[in-house]
Amino acid sequence: MIVEIVTTGTELLLGQIINTNAPYMARRLNELGFDVLFQSTVGDNRVRMTQVLSAALARADIVVTTGGLGPTQGDITKHVTAELLGRQMYRHEPSLERIRSFFAARKLTMTDNNIRQAMIPEGAIVLDNERGTAPGVIVEAGKNTVIHLPGPPHEMEHMLENSVIPYLRDRFGLQGTILSKVLRTYGLGESSLEERIKEYVKNQGNPTIALLARNAEIHVRLTAKASSGAEARALIDGLEGRLRERIGEFIFGEDEDTLEAVVGRHLLAKKLTVALAESCTGGLVTSRITDVAGSSAYLAGTVVCYSNEIKTAAVGVPEAVLAAHGAVSAETATAMADGIRSRFGTDLGVGITGIAGPGGAVPGKPVGMVYIAVSGPAGTSVFEYNFTGQRSFIKHRTALAALNHLRQYIDLL
Repeated sequence: MIVEIVTTGTELLLGQIINTNAPYMARRLNELGFDVLFQSTVGDNRVRMTQVLSAALARADIVVTTGGLGPTQGDITKHVTAELLGRQMYRHEPSLERIRSFFAARKLTMTDNNIRQAMIPEGAIVLDNERGTAPGVIVEAGKNTVIHLPGPPHEMEHMLENSVIPYLRDRFGLQGTILSKVLRTYGLGESSLEERIKEYVKNQGNPTIALLARNAEIHVRLTAKASSGAEARALIDGLEGRLRERIGEFIFGEDEDTLEAVVGRHLLAKKLTVALAESCTGGLVTSRITDVAGSSAYLAGTVVCYSNEIKTAAVGVPEAVLAAHGAVSAETATAMADGIRSRFGTDLGVGITGIAGPGGAVPGKPVGMVYIAVSGPAGTSVFEYNFTGQRSFIKHRTALAALNHLRQYIDLL
């Protein structure tokens, strides 16, 4: 069954509120095996809403909307649907009584415009709203089923779970399930990653493969449809195994994993501790590490050493190294990693230095030049990067690269 989700409300188009309803509904409907192939958002305009709903009815079996069921003149969703399907609107007395009771229980005065919420398209199934006033509506019309849900997320979610999903199961039977798994990668660009797995991308079927660029990471989403969750997981597992043979070294986690969470798990698993000396990132890497609950078990501490004096006094970078090579150099990053590890008595040390910009560049050392060093039982490794972009982006990319190198170093131990 093909589904289109239509979210209504001019406030969504103006960016005044975040549309959380569409992803919630899409996720739940896909889990039930319904194919959510289209999503639309339209404002509270009768002409444009008519156009959007007409298109949805032409290309989808089930159209699910949220919003526009309230008491104001801008709440027109049910009325537009009634006009499109040639249905009359009538006052649904049980709904009106529920609305009156809602106001009475809260000792509030019910204004006459609230009667509008009890107006229902002829022949529709009415869904009681146990979290608010506006009832939901299901209209069956030929090959189409139109489901109108309220806009407030807590009302929509409750009605979807307790009324709509049982209805869909009874009306359309089991649709199987659609499952997705995301492999999160770092260290390869989107085109380079696709080149490594293009055989599977070109010949994809079930599961499907999608590459998604997300904040300097590339996510590989695998989606399978099957008669059961176990069967879908088996399909995904088979393809995942083949992909890992091609890009496994770049995969750092799955689904909602973050680099900092993965690093923390690996440190805990191997009972290792770490300390950091951060210059150009200004503590950003440490901030990300401490976003993970329980990080005090493996993070000893950090020195933000912007000046050369602090690099020497607090971290132990020899003045001779700074004089010979400068603050932004492989030698200084190495000394920072070794020094912070020694000062804090940790298993691992990380040193980060670079030019985040927009100023600070010198001949041979442009904005975006960064050195990251990781020190530990396997020796000290240092890496050079030349990032581009604004200051915040360079800091973000440096933080990710540092976490990724720390992860890789831990995996070698």
